[in-house]
Amino acid sequence: MFKKSLLMSFLFGATLSLSAANISNDECSKKGDNFIFAGNECIEYKAYTGDTDESLNIIVHGSWKEGTNILGRYAPFAESIAFQTDVTTVAVALPGYSGSSTNNFPSLLNSKGIENLSSNKEYLAFVEDLVSKIKEKYEATNVTYIGHSAGCAMGATLLGLNNELVSNLLCAGGSFKKDKDGLIKATDVIDNISKDVKIALVYGTKDDISEPQKTIDFYNLAKEKGLNVELIKVEGAGHLDLDMTDPSVAAIIKLNEEE
Repeated sequence: MFKKSLLMSFLFGATLSLSAANISNDECSKKGDNFIFAGNECIEYKAYTGDTDESLNIIVHGSWKEGTNILGRYAPFAESIAFQTDVTTVAVALPGYSGSSTNNFPSLLNSKGIENLSSNKEYLAFVEDLVSKIKEKYEATNVTYIGHSAGCAMGATLLGLNNELVSNLLCAGGSFKKDKDGLIKATDVIDNISKDVKIALVYGTKDDISEPQKTIDFYNLAKEKGLNVELIKVEGAGHLDLDMTDPSVAAIIKLNEEE
């Protein structure tokens, strides 16, 4: 039933454009409790409450066509994770998705504007501020960042840019090594990642977008650096929905139980 509801949400969300252009802080505050102003962007999110104090899950999606109703896809997943972990879980819509603004940035997947946003220092600073603002709003001290694809890559990089931002990282189908000058990826800041942060790296054996070897190589490097990292293989899984597979969900539950 849950998988069916996810599929229906995806089919609906993939064609529905709700994103707004420029929204000021004042305008954002009037849009309701499901919006937060961070990094000069008005971000829509969905939150589902758990009973565990001071802990929080934050789900960050990857690249989709601009205007995609990403929360139509990720809200059911966030609700399920909140139920299974008993931890308040927030799914965010990055700029250009659902009702989120595009004050500074287009969507992650765009044909014009800034390229390689997930490796862009200014965009990473925005995501850092977003996570910090949500963390502050929910008065959380322990944050599990759940990222897929570009969301995964950004989460891994943020561990090195701010090693007090999150306690745990579930990273599914990411890339970790930069391919152009001027960008930044996790391998560039790996020496700054705290050994106290628990990291679960997930790859699908049939993923042809983020090839398995990318994750395996980063896992080997992280182990060499003495990081607290686990490698999770999902047999037969492709890129899509990798963060929602049973092994990924089991890892999310485990990360929360270890707090």
